[in-house]
Amino acid sequence: MADTGVHNRLILHKTVVFVGMMGAGKTAVGRTLAAQLGVMFRDSDHEIEEAANMTIAEIFSRDGEPFFRRKEHQVIDRLLDGVPGVLSTGGGAFMSAENRKMISDKGVAVWLNADLDLLWERVRHKDTRPLLQTPDPYGTLKALYDVRVPTYAEADIEVVSEPGLSLDAMGRKVAQALLEQRPDVLEKTDG
Repeated sequence: MADTGVHNRLILHKTVVFVGMMGAGKTAVGRTLAAQLGVMFRDSDHEIEEAANMTIAEIFSRDGEPFFRRKEHQVIDRLLDGVPGVLSTGGGAFMSAENRKMISDKGVAVWLNADLDLLWERVRHKDTRPLLQTPDPYGTLKALYDVRVPTYAEADIEVVSEPGLSLDAMGRKVAQALLEQRPDVLEKTDG
C-alpha cells in the first residue's frame, strides 16, 4: 500500500483559555497544549507582572485586589485579540461575569477541574499565593474552592485534572475534548 502523504493537522481557530483553581495546572498544561498545537502560550498573571514590574503578591499588597482585577481584565482582553493561542488565567479571573462573557465570546473557556486534595498537595508548600497568606491556608483554599467551583462549572468545556497523569497526556486530553465538543475552536484537517 502506497503512502499518500496525507496527515491530519490541527488548526486552532480561537484562543483556548484555561480557568480553574490555583494548582489545577493551568500554566503547565497550557504550555504543553500550546507546544503540542504549535501555537503561542501566554499567562495573564505573568503579563500583569511584566507590565507592572511587580509580583502579583506585591500588586495585591500595594494596590489591592480590585485594582488587580481591573488590570487582569484589561490584559485578558488584549491577549484574546490577535492570533489564536493558549492562555492561562489566574484563579480569580473567571469569577468576573464580564471576564466570563469576554472569554467565551473571543475564545473558549476550559476548566481544569482538580479536586481539593490534589490542589492542596500542589499549593501547600508555595508562598507565592497571596490569597493563601492566612492563618489557615487549607481552610482558605477550601472556602475559595467551595465558592468558585459553581462558577468554573460555567466554562465552555470541563477537563478533569487527574493525579499522576503526565502533562503530555493532559494536553492530549484537552485537545481531544476540544475536538469532540468544540470543532469550531480546534479543527482536524487533512493536509
